[in-house]
Amino acid sequence: MNHLIWNIDPVLISFMGLKVHWYGALFATAIICGFQTMKWIYKRENLDVESLDNLLVYCVIGIIVGARLAHCFFYDPSYYLSHPLKILAIWEGGLASHGGGLGAILALFYYHKKTSLPFLFLLDRLAIATAIFGFFVRMANFMNSEILGLPTDKPWAIIFERIDNLPRHPAQLYEAFAYLAIFLLLIALYKGTKLKQRFGVLFGIFLCLVFSARFMIEFIKVKQAAYAGDFIFSTGQLLSIPFLLVGIGLVFFAKPSQQPITQKTKAKAK
Repeated sequence: MNHLIWNIDPVLISFMGLKVHWYGALFATAIICGFQTMKWIYKRENLDVESLDNLLVYCVIGIIVGARLAHCFFYDPSYYLSHPLKILAIWEGGLASHGGGLGAILALFYYHKKTSLPFLFLLDRLAIATAIFGFFVRMANFMNSEILGLPTDKPWAIIFERIDNLPRHPAQLYEAFAYLAIFLLLIALYKGTKLKQRFGVLFGIFLCLVFSARFMIEFIKVKQAAYAGDFIFSTGQLLSIPFLLVGIGLVFFAKPSQQPITQKTKAKAK
């Protein structure tokens, strides 16, 4: 059976010694698209768009720091505890999405304290932006031939020639398109229903869908943790369970807000 052979150069542009990698370009695109999504939401709700500049800075720092620390201490703790300075070597690769998610939540909480906008209200809106962010990050992983799927003989399998000659599940694409579908669904729910008035529900739906998809796709991914061994569940699956449980709780127990966002509250976001 003929399979698609994937062997794209991870360097997008090289000019006079300067190199722009696909990963960096797509990660930047993810940030821009997430920011533009939040900007669109803020305009719809007549909130202070300028305050998003601060949120962008907080979230970028939170995502990178959280993703890096999670990778180091959840996926290969023995190595990084023995070589602590390597924790700073982000350019060598190694970012974990679960840690990035926690970092973004902490960054949003700090922003919430600065603006006095309700935390769950903000989480609902940021969830929409995060879904499209996740799509571009997984496409970046695909361009880098990383986060590989297990070998398979399925007709849509891809040979990542930079790694080996085995046809594999394109696990990065499975996740990327799952996140894109979740983004479109959240946009539809935000625009077409009253769920956004129940603070926490959209974020809960996001958590349920994203981490259910992540949990299932992990079954056909190469285990990434250095200590994975013969565990039934991967590290990614174990880390997904708490997020999933929180999402279920938010969906079932969130109540309509008794105090909708007022102009006075909006003014504090400036």
